[in-house]
Amino acid sequence: MGAWPHPARASIIGSMTDYEAALFVHLFGVALLAAGMGAAAVGLEWSRRRRRPAEVAAVLGVARVGVVLVGVGTLALLVGGFWLMQVGAYDLGDGWLSGSLGLFALAAFLGAIGGRRPKQARLYAERLARDGAPSDAQLRQLLDD
Repeated sequence: MGAWPHPARASIIGSMTDYEAALFVHLFGVALLAAGMGAAAVGLEWSRRRRRPAEVAAVLGVARVGVVLVGVGTLALLVGGFWLMQVGAYDLGDGWLSGSLGLFALAAFLGAIGGRRPKQARLYAERLARDGAPSDAQLRQLLDD
């Protein structure tokens, strides 16, 4: 179990201790990650309700902001987490920490795989919109898969 560092220890961020600053970065990353996942999911669902390819492409384009938030959140979560390990009494030998990192890596892998279809749908919808073609079964299949 981790021990809190000495409260008088100075930090690079104002009067916060190193532990508090690392915890803030870690939790901020968690919040960004959750917000990004939510934004991407809402964008995908909204795109499924659109009929015109231009609308589908636009909504999925906006949903890409969620993907950026996921990336920034992931980075902050990991930086803050490893910083917490450095200033706290945690190490990769702790079972809960190793398990958490393993599950996080699995979630990132599955998220990368799951994000391929919406990207393909966006690119296909952009092509249809550029050609002035109506929505077709292939676009619906990409969105509903």
